[in-house]
Amino acid sequence: MKRDPVAFLREEINELKKNNLDWTIRYLEDSSKPHSIVDQKEVLMLNTNNYLGLATHPKVVQATIDAIKKYGAGAGAVPVIAGSFDLTKEFQEKFAKFKEVEASLLCQTGFAVNTGLIPQLVGKQDIVVSDELNHGSIIDGVRLSRAKRIIYKHTNVSDLENQLKEAEKEGARRILIITDGVFSMDGDMAPLPEIVKISEEFGAMVFVDDCHGEGVLGEGRGIVAHYNLQGKVHVEGGSMSKGFGVFGGTVAGSKDLIEFCLNKSRTYLLSTAHPPSVVAACIAVIKVVESEPEHVQRLWDHTNYFKKEVQSMGYNTGNSQTPIIPLIVGDPGKAQELARILFEEENIFTTPIVYPMVARELSRIRVQMNALLTRDDLNIALSAIEKVGRKLSII
Repeated sequence: MKRDPVAFLREEINELKKNNLDWTIRYLEDSSKPHSIVDQKEVLMLNTNNYLGLATHPKVVQATIDAIKKYGAGAGAVPVIAGSFDLTKEFQEKFAKFKEVEASLLCQTGFAVNTGLIPQLVGKQDIVVSDELNHGSIIDGVRLSRAKRIIYKHTNVSDLENQLKEAEKEGARRILIITDGVFSMDGDMAPLPEIVKISEEFGAMVFVDDCHGEGVLGEGRGIVAHYNLQGKVHVEGGSMSKGFGVFGGTVAGSKDLIEFCLNKSRTYLLSTAHPPSVVAACIAVIKVVESEPEHVQRLWDHTNYFKKEVQSMGYNTGNSQTPIIPLIVGDPGKAQELARILFEEENIFTTPIVYPMVARELSRIRVQMNALLTRDDLNIALSAIEKVGRKLSII
């Protein structure tokens, strides 16, 4: 019998659907803002990373238009071959100043930062000590490095110290501690001051992926600024596509780090540079965050109110400390049903998060706050979430 080389595709998809572990992609027909058109209906969006609502800020939009008129649509090649725009130089200098470090680099995506840079920082002779709930891009970057990987219990500093003692015994050339700043599925934060203190005892590098902290913590500057640890964290990886509402990955740190990255990271070296319109938007959004602090304040006002209300209903929000608010329901089928009913019957767009993004028994919908939401929006969403939660016996 002749083998069907692609039969496994349909088989695995069917298995995912059977176990309520498949994803449904819905399509926006409008801009990313709290009230948007999705799959031909107006919905209230509670699932976007655009925390500050800056994707539609007039100054950011205008900067994008102006750059297209001057520079055109595309970059033409990778930065090291065809050069980079003066806009990129301006952004990198401005972003470094914003982050209070020596230098920064605009990379393709946050995912590309991790998969490109981690394998250059460490290799076979080295050890990576990684939080057990780190983002998949960190996991992939560590695998590509071929360094030995040691996992420490989530945000557990005592276990981190124990693992560092074991790493030191092995005589590794380099030790790299790597952690998310804000964990994207649970909304909790890394205990960064304690991590930095321990790293100094063992002479370890510290790499923080702060994609969900930037724009949110430290007046928008991220978790390192939140804890006043500038200069003590060796690598800050980040993203312009979440709290800042635009697109692109970033690396911030010493001049040596940035020069190292732009010479060695293959995802940077082998990927086409950003369109100039995107870079202009990145510049504009930093200016907005610096000059309009009300966006960050409003985001936190919404976060505190919404979290208190859903907790009073009986929802389990885990260890959330940020505008990421998980509503943990356990069963993946029930999480899928909660999101489906909210979308189809209540016009509330949320996303079910299931395995492998979280453990099967911790399936949830992940709600994310947005500075452009109003108190009325929040109350409408809270009413619907309570009604459907009771209907499904979640609360």
